[in-house]
Amino acid sequence: MDKLKKIGLTALAGSLVAVSAQAGELTANGTANMTYATKSSAFGKGIGSDKSITFSGSGELDNGWSVALTTYTTDAVGLSSHSTALTMGSMGKITIGEIFGSVAASYDEEVPNAYEQISDAAPNNAANYMGSWMDNGGIMYAAPALDVGAGSLAISIGFSPDAHDSATSSGTEGTHTGTWGHGRDVGMILTTDAGLTLGVYAAEREGILSTIDTEAATYDGFEGTWFAKYSAGPVSIGYQQTYVDRGGNSAAAIAATTVKTIGTSTGIFEDVQYSISFNVNDNLSISYTDGESVYDDQSNVAGGTEIADVEQSQDAIQVAYSMGGMTISAYQMSSSNPGYDSNAAEIKSTEINLGLAF
Repeated sequence: MDKLKKIGLTALAGSLVAVSAQAGELTANGTANMTYATKSSAFGKGIGSDKSITFSGSGELDNGWSVALTTYTTDAVGLSSHSTALTMGSMGKITIGEIFGSVAASYDEEVPNAYEQISDAAPNNAANYMGSWMDNGGIMYAAPALDVGAGSLAISIGFSPDAHDSATSSGTEGTHTGTWGHGRDVGMILTTDAGLTLGVYAAEREGILSTIDTEAATYDGFEGTWFAKYSAGPVSIGYQQTYVDRGGNSAAAIAATTVKTIGTSTGIFEDVQYSISFNVNDNLSISYTDGESVYDDQSNVAGGTEIADVEQSQDAIQVAYSMGGMTISAYQMSSSNPGYDSNAAEIKSTEINLGLAF
C-alpha cells in the first residue's frame, strides 16, 4: 500500500509540474556591480560591490489575456519591489504591486543620461521624488496606446488607498499615520515618429487634516512634471520641469542654512533639468546633464518671517561603454548647496563602475 501511495503521489506531482509549465514560466536574471567612488568633504572614497536578482514570471490565460510577475531583490536579497500585471488585450493592462513606481516610474528624471541620474551622487531633487507617495501598495491602469497623427499616446492612472510611502505585504497595512489619506496620479506620454517624445505627470495626496484651518494643518500635497526629449541619429536632448508641494504649513519657518528633505519639509520644491547625450557608436555613449532645483519656504505667515529661497545646482559628465554583458560606466558630478542648505559645502563626486549581467 505504501508503495502504491508513493507511485500515486509521484504521478500527481509530475502532472502538476506539467500543468504549471504549460501555464507559464519563471525565470531569473541579475546584475553584479563593482564600483570605485570618491566624494569630497567628509564622504571619503571606497571600493564596493552590489548585486541584484530579478525574478520574472509570465503566462497566458485561456481567454488570451496574459499575466506577468516581476520581483526585484536588494543587495541583501530582500524585497526591493514587486508587481503583478494583467494584460487584457484591447482593454489595457492592470498592475498591482508595492514599491514598483506606479505611473511615476516613467517620469522620474527622464532627460537622457549615459549612466546615472544626477540625484545619484547628491541629495534628492524634485524630479527624482516623483511618485514616492505611491510606494506603499497601489494599483495602476494603463490604457491601450492611441494612434495620434504620426505617433501614439499612452495614458496611465494610479491609486493608493493609504499613500504614506510604507510598503505592504499580503494585503496588510502598517500603522496609519493620521496625516495622509489616499493618493492618485495620472501620466500621459506622446511618442512621435519624428523622434520627439513629450510627457506630463501629476499626483495628488489627500491631507487628513486639510479641513482644519490652523497654521500647522496638513493640506493636500501635489507634485507634477513635464518633459520633452528629441532624438536625431546619435544625438538626444532632453528638458524637464518639476514642481513638488508637500502640502501643509509650518508654525516655524525653515532657515536657508538648514537641510530640507523633499516630502517632509513644508514649502515648494521646483527644478529644471536639461541634458544632451551622444552615441559615439553602438557601444560608447557620453552625456552632459545640468539641473537647477529651488526651495521656496513660502515664508511664515503667522510670524511674518521672510526666508530667502535656496537653489541647489547639480551637473554631471558621464560615459558608458558596453561589450556584450559587460558595461564600464563613469561619471563626475558636482552639487552646490546640497540639501537646499545655503551653508553646505559643495559636493564633488566621481564614480567608476564595472557592471556584469547574467
